[in-house]
Amino acid sequence: MAADSNAPVIDVREIPKPQRHPKIFALFDSLGAGEALILVNDHDPRHLHDEFDVERPGSYSWEYLVREKRDYRIRIGKTTSAALPRKLGNTTDLTQAPTDAADVAWKLELRDRHLDSNLIRLAPNGKIDTHTGGEVDVLIHVLAGSGTVGTEGEAVEVGAGDLLWLPRYSQRSFTAGPDGLSYLTVHNHREPSLTIEPFNADRR
Repeated sequence: MAADSNAPVIDVREIPKPQRHPKIFALFDSLGAGEALILVNDHDPRHLHDEFDVERPGSYSWEYLVREKRDYRIRIGKTTSAALPRKLGNTTDLTQAPTDAADVAWKLELRDRHLDSNLIRLAPNGKIDTHTGGEVDVLIHVLAGSGTVGTEGEAVEVGAGDLLWLPRYSQRSFTAGPDGLSYLTVHNHREPSLTIEPFNADRR
């Protein structure tokens, strides 16, 4: 496929490296389906290609127009109007491996996202101490095991399949039952993304 005569050209050779990929994705996302941009770089942008495979799988095309020393030109086409839905993993597989602590078994790490999500696992009788949540509401889906969620009021007993709402700024703690406790959290994306340290507060 030949380069489009009216395709926007982005030459990143003089752009600071930390700004390159965000600028390329911003230009790509502004395109319509079937349109393309021309990327000019001084090396083969293989890491960018890898990032497109993660962030926009099935939604882009990649064609080298020039592959010379310090002169690479690539046509990056937008093949769909938006990023495609795709499978990110399997919670059954993630919750079956043994754990002896409180850990993050999985988290949503896509660069361009509006949600944060973590799969938290507590070992049998493990605990996350009492803490106060941040400025976002959190939805929890208990995937496996059982346990108790402490609150400022009465404790809430939870088990596999339960959905739990954690209002912003609410106080909470988590104590796993004898079979451990695995749960998925979902909330609005924040910068920087938050994680849970072993046996510490999940401060969202």
